[in-house]
Amino acid sequence: MALSDPIADMITRIRNAVRNRAKTVMVMNSKVNRGILDVLKREGYILGSEVIEDGRQGQIRVQLKYSGTGEPLINSVKRASKPGCRVYKGVDDLPRPVQGLGIAIVSTSLGVLSDRMCREERVGGEMLCIVD
Repeated sequence: MALSDPIADMITRIRNAVRNRAKTVMVMNSKVNRGILDVLKREGYILGSEVIEDGRQGQIRVQLKYSGTGEPLINSVKRASKPGCRVYKGVDDLPRPVQGLGIAIVSTSLGVLSDRMCREERVGGEMLCIVD
């Protein structure tokens, strides 16, 4: 079955797994999904991810991260740009979610980056999602 928005599917699976306090979640493998997961790992929201080949597109096993008291580090994940309504932001217009405590994930010409990295590299792009 083909999905029209694999990024939204991945975000929904992660959101549901965090609500259920799951340790891992399986998501579809794609280059953009791997880029988003790399940003989440670099920013400390997940423990890691590994690609599992299944003879088709493949799956990614994501290890979710929780605080010492068991609280999830990901409180909310929202899709910013959708297939029907793309949202592009310049480097000066990038949001600072929760006054800098959250991150915005942006697809740029340099790859998928967090809003902090976009400001360092001085690039803008398509807003993929916002993580609080």
